[in-house]
Amino acid sequence: MAHPKRKISKQRRNKRRTHQKLTLPAVAVCPTTGEPHLMHRAYWSEGKLYYRGNVVIDNSEEEIAE
Repeated sequence: MAHPKRKISKQRRNKRRTHQKLTLPAVAVCPTTGEPHLMHRAYWSEGKLYYRGNVVIDNSEEEIAE
């Protein structure tokens, strides 16, 4: 089994391992509503759930109970 000739610090190792993972989340602007949202995620706008520019759920209309 190979053994190192000098000790490499844990702090240096951890910095190397986490360097690429510190990126900001991708934010897109919807062409339909013009609102910023996370990419590949559905989002609510004015009582409607949008995904890829299309309405998935519409809760803006109130249901009338008889």
